[in-house]
Amino acid sequence: MDRRIKFRHLDAFSAIARAGSLKRAAEQLNLTQPAISKTLRELEDIAGARLMERSRAGVRLTPAGDVFLQFAEQSTTALRHGLRSVRGGGEMSGHLRIGALPSVAGTLVPRAVRRFTASAPDTLVEVQEGQHHDLTALLRSGTLDLVVGRLGRPDSMVGLTFRQLYTEPVIVVTAPGSAAVSVASLDELAGCRVLYPPQQSAIRPLVARAMIAAGQPLYETRIETTSAAVARAILAEDPTTVWFISQGVVQPDLDAGRLVALDVPLAQTAGAVGVMRRADDMATSSARTFIQVLAED
Repeated sequence: MDRRIKFRHLDAFSAIARAGSLKRAAEQLNLTQPAISKTLRELEDIAGARLMERSRAGVRLTPAGDVFLQFAEQSTTALRHGLRSVRGGGEMSGHLRIGALPSVAGTLVPRAVRRFTASAPDTLVEVQEGQHHDLTALLRSGTLDLVVGRLGRPDSMVGLTFRQLYTEPVIVVTAPGSAAVSVASLDELAGCRVLYPPQQSAIRPLVARAMIAAGQPLYETRIETTSAAVARAILAEDPTTVWFISQGVVQPDLDAGRLVALDVPLAQTAGAVGVMRRADDMATSSARTFIQVLAED
């Protein structure tokens, strides 16, 4: 076996460590579970140490793996930046890779990209939309330069920095003409089909806190999804459906009259929206300029 550590080893190791699961890490990297398991075994053979413990509950780092993770992520980040700098002829590589969470993918990020490309037409901008867990994994691996969106749970922000731009509430929306339009309390939603944020969603803890404050148990009729496309399709077909969602995700729909917001109180669901970057990363000129554009929006 080749005894050299390669990018694929480090990317796989980092993804498994952050996901806590071989299956979830394999999905993020578009690999099969046997393939990512083999890659991890190769890395442990090369390192000469057990880096992870596997169990039915998932995967966790050994003490050696915890130390190795820090150096692995720092190394891949530095090497990728070095390669981009050499290929691009300096710090301004001409390529900016942005991750956009759903709450900003249809509003803030498109506006900022238009303004940025007007001032830097020679820079290739790549935008990838996704969920918080997936995009921050790509950010840590060096695949993305920055991620824009809601601040995640504390454990999801390890190794990252966050610059707040504004706060945004969670709202409940439905289709125009829906029987739910007149609903004005959380308990009344029990008679509706509810589209609810799943466990990994950045807004789940905020909605859960509002539900607990109101003494409202989880809805038995709920469907948990992070897919805006799925939610919009269900809303269009079922007039009894309501959707808990960040306002930024549906603001274009509200402005166009495709959805309406219910007058349902959701205390303390305003969350910070901003820019995430790797804590050990020195931003390129392109990234710094784009962040400034975002701040001026």
